[in-house]
Amino acid sequence: MKYYLAIDIGASSGRHIVGWRENGAICTDEVYRFPNGVKSQEGSLVWDIEALLSSVKEGIKQAFIKYPQIESLAIDTWAVDYVLLNGDREITPCYAYRDSRTQAAIPAVHEKIPFETLYKKTGIQFQPFNTIYQFYSDLLAERLQSATDFLMIPEYLSYKLTGVKAHEYTNATTTGLLNANGEYDQEIIAKLGLPARLFFAVVPAGTAVGEFTEEIRKEVGGSCKVIFCASHDTASAVEGIPMPEEGQPYISSGTWSLLGIKVPHMIADDTSRAGNWSNEGGIGYYRYQKNIMGMWVVNRLRDELCPNKPFSQIVEEAQSSAFEQTADINAQAFLSPESMKEAFDTWFAEKAEKPREERDYFNCAFLSLAHGYRVAVEEMRQKVGREFTKLYLVGGGAKNNYLNALTEKICKLKVAALPIEATALGNLKIQMERSQ
Repeated sequence: MKYYLAIDIGASSGRHIVGWRENGAICTDEVYRFPNGVKSQEGSLVWDIEALLSSVKEGIKQAFIKYPQIESLAIDTWAVDYVLLNGDREITPCYAYRDSRTQAAIPAVHEKIPFETLYKKTGIQFQPFNTIYQFYSDLLAERLQSATDFLMIPEYLSYKLTGVKAHEYTNATTTGLLNANGEYDQEIIAKLGLPARLFFAVVPAGTAVGEFTEEIRKEVGGSCKVIFCASHDTASAVEGIPMPEEGQPYISSGTWSLLGIKVPHMIADDTSRAGNWSNEGGIGYYRYQKNIMGMWVVNRLRDELCPNKPFSQIVEEAQSSAFEQTADINAQAFLSPESMKEAFDTWFAEKAEKPREERDYFNCAFLSLAHGYRVAVEEMRQKVGREFTKLYLVGGGAKNNYLNALTEKICKLKVAALPIEATALGNLKIQMERSQ
């Protein structure tokens, strides 16, 4: 039996999942889980990359205790964030995408290169946290002067295990700096004055990064190959969706709800740009996709209103709420407010009906998510010229039967809710296919 390790790290937690094939199916065993999250440091939101690496190594150690022979491992994480390096030394802090540091950079970037031009080249939707704006913020702050490299988060963690620096394609597409040829666009880089030395060639998912360094072998008690899966977690999640009906949309529901469809070519026309659709790289296809605010809103409400209440009870109480008004869940007001409750209060301040009870806020959040899905599905239907019958829903949000029912009713599509670790399954699938 051959065993493989998927390290799947999200914005709030990470998981080490060992997988193997048995009777034609992928079997899994979660051997380690650890918390993750942004930290506030001197007024900025940052990632504790030292703690993150420590958790990654501890999970590998626990995996080897239970499964001494592991063929390979691969790491996937959220997109857009990166670590700057000067040789083998980190240039800290490692900023988190929800930090507000890009506000001055955005207009400066668009003054040099209009967003219309960026979109035609890269196909990547506008988000204030896009890597391109983070890089320009670093340029303004003179953080790039001593940088010899940058590595996206999964690339950085793979480097710390192997000593090998490399860029993986699916994550590179999210930077807003990769063109349709699959290369970092030298014209964009030159116009922005970014150091060209940082942007070397990308490699496809399935590429071997290297073996553990001697230091890591001793620390974790074993050795295996490190390869690149589709290191952007959404790319791995889409690979992990059992989708017998091709041409149907999907939602990867977690901190964000990522709604999209597989397409053979980038769709980067004016209407797609106006609708803020993205074209992110997959394995042999693009994901024509839109970011919709996800369970982040619900989780923040829970942290604020009832941190100790079981999630099942929150959902049950939300179903009993008579409040049926919705908010534009993608509005800037809900991206990173100090108080999510106050964000909803402000949104409804001028309206006749307001959420008053705890359950009203949660019901409003669930309804708003489902309506956000409907709007995006309608836009997608018009864009690709195709009728849909089913919506595949995976990730943590797929376990929420109430939200699933709302989504099915409001979107008028049959929801195939698959409460599986789709990202880990996609990660493992890529490793297994490579070893055949």
